[in-house]
Amino acid sequence: MLTALKRYPNPVRLLLLTTFTLTMARAITLPYLVVYLADNFQLSVGRIGLVIGGALIVASLLSLYGGHLVDTVRNHTLVIASLLVFALAFVGAIASRSAALFFLCLVVINLALALVDIAAKAAFCALLPVEQRAEVFAIKYTLSNIAYAVGPMLGVALIELDGHLPFVVSALIGLAMCLAYQRLGVRDLQPQDRPQPGAGFGQVALGLLRDRRLVCFTLGGVLSAVVFGQFTAYLSQYLVVTRNPAEAARLVGYLVTTNAVTVIALQYLIGKRIDRRRLMPWLMAGMGLFVAGLLGFSLAGTALAWCLAMLVFTLGEIIVIPAEYMFIDLIAPEHLRGIYYGAQNLGNLGAALGPVLVGVALGHLVPVAVFYLLIGSVILASVFYWLGTRRAE
Repeated sequence: MLTALKRYPNPVRLLLLTTFTLTMARAITLPYLVVYLADNFQLSVGRIGLVIGGALIVASLLSLYGGHLVDTVRNHTLVIASLLVFALAFVGAIASRSAALFFLCLVVINLALALVDIAAKAAFCALLPVEQRAEVFAIKYTLSNIAYAVGPMLGVALIELDGHLPFVVSALIGLAMCLAYQRLGVRDLQPQDRPQPGAGFGQVALGLLRDRRLVCFTLGGVLSAVVFGQFTAYLSQYLVVTRNPAEAARLVGYLVTTNAVTVIALQYLIGKRIDRRRLMPWLMAGMGLFVAGLLGFSLAGTALAWCLAMLVFTLGEIIVIPAEYMFIDLIAPEHLRGIYYGAQNLGNLGAALGPVLVGVALGHLVPVAVFYLLIGSVILASVFYWLGTRRAE
């Protein structure tokens, strides 16, 4: 991976560093959000879930317009503005005296992160030849997982020093990256010329609905994100219902570690080999691994069995996520890459819905049935992927 990074032009390396550090800044506050909301606003567990999940949903919906901005605003200007807003939103979170204002700050944080992420993807396509894009997407996802592995540990250490310190450090990281990008970011990366210069967001969004490949793939992305988007949340829900709290917490720790180690070790090696000319076989292999992993969860009785099932499940994640990036790269017109990646970001809706759907199922069905419902989601997602990919070939 380091060898590949050395081959990339400086703007690509800077964008990879920017997305990595912003993800790290976001991850630093993750272990403290629930506690912070409970202590400062006296919210119930249910309302805390609504605040955190709702902020992600609203930001995901708004990111579609963010993708439109990526297509119409100069990359340098948009990234700097997003970084500055990201930092200020963390300051606002610290200063918030109401849950509503804190919720708004969370929406802004998630949206700013999504904007930088979309801008980076679009820039990779503009700066790199087609044959190098699978590799850079694999590197980006590997770095994101490293950030999510390290960030929460750093956040826990900061909490021990001061309750507000995770937010302060995240704000400082955002500000530091803003200053760095102002100085080092490429300034001549302009949006592609539009065939219809006067087209507004509404007109462009309606145009997206007419691209059945994108619609099918977005629906597939939402359904698959139900399964892998927040798997730790729904596995925790299942284990709490079926085991005692201490055993559940221990198993979740093993599973999170297994997932992180597998992604960091294998994401780059597998992701760079994904061939845009054979996306359907790759996608179906990833979806098959999801099904196998979920079946493994449903049958697992020991910690080793759970970890082996997680290993298989994670291999599916390693394949599907870069393949999704490559599909959007394949079908997106040059002048609309931002809004196409913004549409792909709607997959976060599935990630937000996953724990909600599993929670409802656990309240009405035998616990193990949730895994078969999730397998159904994988199968339906595969149908939509097949429809979308078939039209792209």
